[in-house]
Amino acid sequence: MSAWATPTASPNPTPTPTAAAARASTPTALRRSRAASCVVALLAALLLVTGHGRAAAVTVPGAPAGWTTVFSDDFSGAAGSAPNGSRWTYDTGPGSNFGTGEIETMTNSTANVHLDGSGHLDITALNNGGSWTSGRIRTPNAAVGAPAGGKLQVTASIQQPTGGLGYWPAFWMLGQGQWPENGEIDIMEDVNARSQVAGTIHCGTYPGGVCNEGNGIGSGLQACNGCQSGFHTYSMILDRTNTSAETITWYLDGAAYFSVNESQVGAATWQQAFDHNLMIIFDLAMGGGFPNGVCGCTTPTGATSSGGTMAVGYVAAYTTTGGGGGGGGTGSGGAVVGYNGLCLDDRSASTADLNPVQVYTCNGTPAQQWTFVQAGTTLHVLGKCLDINGGGTANGTMVDLYTCNNTAAQVWIPQANGSLYNPQSNKCLDDTGWSTTPGTQVEIWDCTGGANQVWKLPS
Repeated sequence: MSAWATPTASPNPTPTPTAAAARASTPTALRRSRAASCVVALLAALLLVTGHGRAAAVTVPGAPAGWTTVFSDDFSGAAGSAPNGSRWTYDTGPGSNFGTGEIETMTNSTANVHLDGSGHLDITALNNGGSWTSGRIRTPNAAVGAPAGGKLQVTASIQQPTGGLGYWPAFWMLGQGQWPENGEIDIMEDVNARSQVAGTIHCGTYPGGVCNEGNGIGSGLQACNGCQSGFHTYSMILDRTNTSAETITWYLDGAAYFSVNESQVGAATWQQAFDHNLMIIFDLAMGGGFPNGVCGCTTPTGATSSGGTMAVGYVAAYTTTGGGGGGGGTGSGGAVVGYNGLCLDDRSASTADLNPVQVYTCNGTPAQQWTFVQAGTTLHVLGKCLDINGGGTANGTMVDLYTCNNTAAQVWIPQANGSLYNPQSNKCLDDTGWSTTPGTQVEIWDCTGGANQVWKLPS
């Protein structure tokens, strides 16, 4: 479910009524190994037995051996109530705002998004005299990521909607900031109630680029028998155990059906897209480039039924510990060296929120011992995070220290030229005015590639 791009036609290994199949490209060959077989067995343990009609509530599966649960929701709550507000927020407004051609209006109404009282989240699309409404929820921030040297598994139990042409259910992940540079992983998509599933990544530049945007690199629609009549598990594993050959693999009911690897797009593109935390999203769109491309028609049609529901039984994310990095960090920390040999410094070693972060003579004190946490792409010192004041996006917004809160104002993605890029603001960490004066507070500014935006992280 692309954040911005309008899909265009692309090859699809599964025959469809037309040659057009948006946002899906020919899959690469899947290779099986003993390791892959272990992953299949691990995911099979998460499988919810399918059947006809609405299944009973199921407890979120515990973390498999060697993994840790980092996010989950079993969607328990009173029938008709909204999902947990501490875990989920709404994206609302016309679907046309999302750039995918969909025609519904997303709302926060419990008519469109609610708990069923039996441990399921229901997202329902309704036709109100030709005007469709539906729902889209996401984690309020980039909730989960794979630590360097480790793995991230994100899985959900879902029953796809019926209703005919135009239905477009999706379970996906999105990086904060610029799309598609900062990444998207579509874990489950289907269109037109076809009992199929597609997995796709989006990355790089739009249009075109190494990730073929706005189509992305994907499996194409694959058979998913019974996916409208019962719950099935849809999963993704981002594997960073070999940090120079990272992969993403998709699973249906524990069986791998598609994989992509870092070498297909290049290390720099891959790292900017996937080596950081992402948001988790569920939505049910109506119409748009993908369903229209598959049927060769304009959807929804007059025959499309109102009230189709995507039901979610649970969602969970698990990680394994990164090798040698304490869960994705770079060890005990060290100096971040900038322009003219000055170091990034927490002024007076204060841990107060909003304390200025400055450039200062390198002195090896705790105020200059920064740890880069790759899973969240955050910089930590003295237990706090490098933060853009007020989440600002304007040139000259000051940078300070703040309690780590996993917001976009604390995301710093290292670039090949040495700059530290903040996707939310589309700006880089900047030594203000090319200052060589110790005590100058740092800021964000348009990324220029200048020497005053080059920072050497701890090794």
